[in-house]
Amino acid sequence: MIDQITIGRIQDSAQIVDVVSDFVTLRRRGVNMVGLCPFHEDRNPSFYVSPAKNICKCFACGEGGSPIHFIMKHEQLSYYEALKYLARKYNIEVVEKEFTDEEKQVQSDRESMFILNEYARDYFVKTLHTHPEGKAVGLSYFRERGLRDDIIKKFQLGYSLEQRDAFSVEAQKAGYVKDYLIKTGLSAGGEHNQPLYDRFRGRVIFPVHTLSGKVVAFGGRILKKAENTGKYVNSPESEIYSKSKELYGIYFAKSAIVKQDKCFLVEGYTDVLSMHQAGIENVVSSSGTALTHGQIRMIHRFSENITVIYDGDTAGINAALRGIDLLLEEGMNVKVVLLPEGEDPDSFAKKQNAESFQKYISENETDFIRFKTELLIKEVGDDPVKKAGMISNIVNSISLIPNTITRSVYIQECSQLLNMQERVLIAEINKIRRRSWEKKREQKDKELTKIGEIVISENDEVNTTSNGTNKKATVKSPYDRYEREILRYIVRYGNTPLYQKFEKRKRKEGKTIIEEDVLLEEGPGVTEFVHFDLERDNISFNNELYQLMLDEAVSNIDNKKFDAAHFFLNYPDPKVSKLASELLSDRYHLSKIHSKILGEEVGDKSSRLLEQNLLQNYVPRATTELKNAYVLTKIDELKEEIKKSNPDNYSVYITRLQQLQEIKKVLAKELGERIVLKY
Repeated sequence: MIDQITIGRIQDSAQIVDVVSDFVTLRRRGVNMVGLCPFHEDRNPSFYVSPAKNICKCFACGEGGSPIHFIMKHEQLSYYEALKYLARKYNIEVVEKEFTDEEKQVQSDRESMFILNEYARDYFVKTLHTHPEGKAVGLSYFRERGLRDDIIKKFQLGYSLEQRDAFSVEAQKAGYVKDYLIKTGLSAGGEHNQPLYDRFRGRVIFPVHTLSGKVVAFGGRILKKAENTGKYVNSPESEIYSKSKELYGIYFAKSAIVKQDKCFLVEGYTDVLSMHQAGIENVVSSSGTALTHGQIRMIHRFSENITVIYDGDTAGINAALRGIDLLLEEGMNVKVVLLPEGEDPDSFAKKQNAESFQKYISENETDFIRFKTELLIKEVGDDPVKKAGMISNIVNSISLIPNTITRSVYIQECSQLLNMQERVLIAEINKIRRRSWEKKREQKDKELTKIGEIVISENDEVNTTSNGTNKKATVKSPYDRYEREILRYIVRYGNTPLYQKFEKRKRKEGKTIIEEDVLLEEGPGVTEFVHFDLERDNISFNNELYQLMLDEAVSNIDNKKFDAAHFFLNYPDPKVSKLASELLSDRYHLSKIHSKILGEEVGDKSSRLLEQNLLQNYVPRATTELKNAYVLTKIDELKEEIKKSNPDNYSVYITRLQQLQEIKKVLAKELGERIVLKY
């Protein structure tokens, strides 16, 4: 395992913006960064990253946490695997003890399958470059296709020998388990103690990489004609590979996509390779399969702009039409380029350099509505029935666009191209969208009825009966909101004292008399106060997760250096880390200008400093009663200002009012449960 000192170095080095930016395009919004959430279908940026707190949080699906837990969730790694991932990223040496055979056996299926895939990739690459058959058949094929050696090495292309079980035998000799060879799809057979055989034998190999560069699957192209054998064979679906969620070339393209703010989408492996060789790197492939929502969302995380490049034949045109509606539904800005007849991206790219290829695309790409309209007009001719069907087809596509302004622009363009009134198109689109919404709502209601579960929270579970059968449902405790609010103070403030009593004193330093505040008395820390209060009334939290976090905080009451926020954000259990990020996250922050108006330049400081400023700097030696009176006065003044202010400024006043109300709660609690000595 990894020692605690190294874990601390990794935690201190890992910066949330740096880590998340490897997978999500972030844009600055105030003191935070924001982007599309990688954990759910996000069309409007709801994934916030706080550089100051070093956490991320999605305000739509709730996922978030520290850099470690972001990697755990995104890459589906264990806590220690995520630590090793970040250690590699920040060049931190990790010294681990040697695993025993028993510990190796306990390693997760996912990790074992990734390790096996890495071995297979290296084996296929070595075979391509060093084995006589690999050089004569595989390497010759790639070179005949016009691929340079640097592209072959960059994409880690390989070759699998014709021998039936060459790879399977070598892998088992190297100690790799038969079960994992079958699970990854690298080998097949093995029933009834029969020997394994290679899935990719006699094929050139194209490794498929995840966003982080891990080999998740393979594609293999056969080089000789064989009856009843497909030209391409791909890895089967597995615990680590879902073809609907992966894009060939995304690992090598993501930086270029962000830089160019555009992604080119093509069909095959060699299309990607040839375009890279021509100098076009912001290109990915759906690997010959139909485009899926998961693949589109992956592209959308890096850019909203996509240009679909397909062959100029009928099959290519039909493929372009099928993919367009999905792209529109995900909120992408779609353009289409059809290559000259008889050309595909692979063959066309070989005849171009980066400049001429980009020029051709810029001169020939067209928006989807013009492409689809012109294409369908040619097909329907003057037949009025076919024309009506064509208009319905185009209107259906426009109705899928989620953005109202974009949809309106396309309606105008469609109206001009088809010589129809806009109001007719708008009315029809509204009908379609209404029907679609009702259908989705119906489907959702059916699913809820079918499941028969009451899902309120992930916390306390009870059994309920639905349709005569017992179903497991989750019901939130009626005290959950109060427990959560208490825990929020513990995570945010930890051992911060509830109050401090100062006295003005003068001291002489040489000939200078210095006046300073001397601390006379300090109240209990927030955690200590909460613990005392709950213990006195013999109360514990109903929620086990909340109680676990409270117990951890209580165990650190005497530790003056204890930082509750940092401790819980980096907690090994992802449930704790996620909850901590929720309790620490503030979606909205005062801008520097508004903070100045309110009496302090906050910048990227936390609201805690604003509260401390109010309670200490404004009234540094006041009693709790005086502090409370001061806060109440400020609340009244603020309410009067709100009545008189411009509605445009309401958000600023409301934020400040909420902060004052929070302070009021703390003071009310303090006043109600301890005797205040005036001084």
